Amino acid sequence: MSRDKKTRIVLATGNAGKVRELAGPLAVFGMEVAGLSDFPAIGDIEETGSSFEENALLKARAVAAATGLVCVADDSGLEVDALGGAPGIFSARYADDWAYLPGESRDARNIRKLLASLAGVPAPQRGCRFVCCMAAVRPKGGELAVRGVWEGRLLEAGRGTGGFGYDPVFFDEESQMSAAEMHRDEKNARSHRGKALRALLEGWEAFVSSE
Repeated sequence: MSRDKKTRIVLATGNAGKVRELAGPLAVFGMEVAGLSDFPAIGDIEETGSSFEENALLKARAVAAATGLVCVADDSGLEVDALGGAPGIFSARYADDWAYLPGESRDARNIRKLLASLAGVPAPQRGCRFVCCMAAVRPKGGELAVRGVWEGRLLEAGRGTGGFGYDPVFFDEESQMSAAEMHRDEKNARSHRGKALRALLEGWEAFVSSE
């Protein structure tokens, strides 16, 4: 493997924000982070796993094999106790079987279906958690998978204008705020993705040095 390939990794996402989020921490290890936008030939990777871990590893393995670079992938979603853990790995496409309302975003439609599914469920039974699994894979073998969990409760209506996805209805008991009401730094300190990223960085040096 060339020196460039030892110092460059690819993040299995086309989201520029996620690439920036990982680029800073990994720069400490001498790594340069690229995204899938730099490798358009790869295309979409079908997530056929039955868990967050399986989907993250599936994406990381596919991109590592296609690029010859170390790849980091993540899969995340919301688990709701009253719904038996749903929407889980289907969080992003939870309401794809519902029609859009005029001007409604996909996130808003997902929240609308979720709140309808929980209509009449009292606050003590609205426990939930955000889960994020991050996986790193080397093209010649070697894997690292970590998990971050953020426990909370679902509100009956959205609060706040920040964040994305289910953030407006995810209530953090300790801060007494929804995820959408938090400042970015405060959210990163508590969130499932922040916890997973810190766990990944803790194991990163051993992962890359075990080649």
